[in-house]
Amino acid sequence: MEAAHRTSLAKGEVGIRERKPAPTLCEFCEKRFEPWVKSTTASKIWLDFYRVGLQAIKGYRALANLNLDEITSENAAEFGAYRRAQKGGLQVSTVNSPLRVLRRVLRQAAEWGLLQTVPKIKMLPGERHRERVLSVEEEGRYLAAASEPLSSLTAVLADTGMRPEECYRLRWETITWANGRNGTLLVTHGKTKAAQRVLPFTPRVRAVLQTRWEKAGRPEEGWVWPATAKSGHVEPCSLKRQHRKALRLSSVRPFVLYSLRHTFLTRLGESGCDAWTLARIAGHSSIAISARYVHPSEDAVLVAVDRLGGHKSGHSQEGPMEAARQNSVLTAAQSES
Repeated sequence: MEAAHRTSLAKGEVGIRERKPAPTLCEFCEKRFEPWVKSTTASKIWLDFYRVGLQAIKGYRALANLNLDEITSENAAEFGAYRRAQKGGLQVSTVNSPLRVLRRVLRQAAEWGLLQTVPKIKMLPGERHRERVLSVEEEGRYLAAASEPLSSLTAVLADTGMRPEECYRLRWETITWANGRNGTLLVTHGKTKAAQRVLPFTPRVRAVLQTRWEKAGRPEEGWVWPATAKSGHVEPCSLKRQHRKALRLSSVRPFVLYSLRHTFLTRLGESGCDAWTLARIAGHSSIAISARYVHPSEDAVLVAVDRLGGHKSGHSQEGPMEAARQNSVLTAAQSES
């Protein structure tokens, strides 16, 4: 067995083979990762997310010039500290954004066989999340102050829970007026495969879209929200001025349009919708993701606690005393008998 093994070593059939040197992080991003992102990501929002994150990573030469197999958690932490200390003081979410891109880059490198292990990339604590949920009264005031097309867009977002970029890309050919009770729409583009889904109309969504369809001359195809932008439809930048004006006129506490998605899913969860149906409506790949979008209000918590009012067993201070009194009466009756 030893002689056979030595023969195999001499022929180069077994033994330790020299591995190819790993590319630098900058080279991998430019030659492999960026072309892959452009070919697989259809959403402009995500293309911008990766573009900005990769630009920040390549701008920090202490990290960008390292080989992929040389990057450690310490290097990532130094990159985060460098971004945090930049002039003007960046927000935690702005610092964490390129860190998330770095984590995705390293995981993709491992998936393609260029890395054996992926270092743990820790996010900075204290990031503010989009957990704002509008009340019905706030929504009404905002809609009354918003101008078109923001008013119609807000109503559709609040009643469907679509991501804003999904709503901006709606086309007339994806809308069916006869399906369901009020009609349906087909979401064709999204972050994941689960984003492709059919959503039913509420009466308000039906009224908003049908009015817009009638004014546009009942087109069979085309953008629902056309604009002069390069894409041909409404973009987030074109609504910023209208949104700020509506907030000022309505005196509603500031929020972003994505908060309407959190608002819809929170209301859907409070209505008794099960987790699996909620995930399907939201276009999430798992119910764990949907849990991040449901934020029960104080009123919902109070209502849940009040439901215990009908459950009397063991929840009243008089319960133990009453039970003791009844036991003593029963014992006395038995002794007399």
